[in-house]
Amino acid sequence: MDENREEPLCQASAVGDINVVRSLIAAGADATYFDGEGLTPLMHAAKAGNADVAKYLLDCGAPWNALSPNGLSAGDFAMENGHQSVYNILLNAGIQAELILNSIARKDEGNGTSNMSYLEDRVAFSEDKVMDTERKAVMMAWEGPLMEAHAKAVCSVGGGDVLNIGFGMGLVDTAIQQYSPKSHTIVEAHPEVYDRMVRDGWDKKHNVKIVFGRWQDVISQLESYDGIFFDTYGEYYEDMRDFHGHLPKLLKRGGGGVYSFFNGLCGSNPFFHVVYCEVVGLELEKLGFSTAFIPLPVKDCLGEKVWEGVKHRYWELDTYFLPVCQHRDDDDDA
Repeated sequence: MDENREEPLCQASAVGDINVVRSLIAAGADATYFDGEGLTPLMHAAKAGNADVAKYLLDCGAPWNALSPNGLSAGDFAMENGHQSVYNILLNAGIQAELILNSIARKDEGNGTSNMSYLEDRVAFSEDKVMDTERKAVMMAWEGPLMEAHAKAVCSVGGGDVLNIGFGMGLVDTAIQQYSPKSHTIVEAHPEVYDRMVRDGWDKKHNVKIVFGRWQDVISQLESYDGIFFDTYGEYYEDMRDFHGHLPKLLKRGGGGVYSFFNGLCGSNPFFHVVYCEVVGLELEKLGFSTAFIPLPVKDCLGEKVWEGVKHRYWELDTYFLPVCQHRDDDDDA
């Protein structure tokens, strides 16, 4: 690599000299280069708000999702510095890239084994968390206010039928019960979590039906519901997207029924999180749904002590965007 081209490329990107950027790229400068600060030319362009340079670098193969040593992307730099035009360019690039990758991933799917190792693993219950054997949190008590908000959303059709995929600590299900739904179906796949549900008497509640198994294996047992919540552990985004394919039949039409999910998508990076919110919204739109994301502040819930003993911090953002999804023909009834 010839640094005599790459360093000037970073400098030209920072000052917005598009002509120099073009000539350096034409001469073989690497648009993916990281300088001594750990920044790419695209990051420099984003920090300075140079939209034309950012667009050109993206067209030349600069990665929109490269990270600095501090874990920031070009989109984060644009966001922090208030450069809306560059931010929009990077956001669109991220959305298009992820939609293409998701389309490719669909063709490679089919083994249906993403969460099998978790289901065979032991879990430990404590007052404020459920952990797997690798000290990764399955669910934590700080999510309580979020689960209450999710329950309020999916129970917006008073006295309706509600479905929850994934029990965990039972936070959302406890909140759902406060709304006295006509029926409350819970799908849980982990045997230890299921046993704990039974010990705690969930199978004795008059309006509760527990379906034990992976949602993929029991989908034929499910009916249609006024409210649906999805929060599984040990699965990937592709699994949730597969579940979304069943939503047109699972979520009742008419009456303002609501689907929501735990929105932990890229929960450690603000820009990536926005990209994935947009991606999931577009994919749900193709299925006939409209999705709104309601901002909820969570900074005060996440002190350092919350993560003591937890191997991976799965959420590091100050704001949680709660998804509210409805059939488009239900919008007027919301």
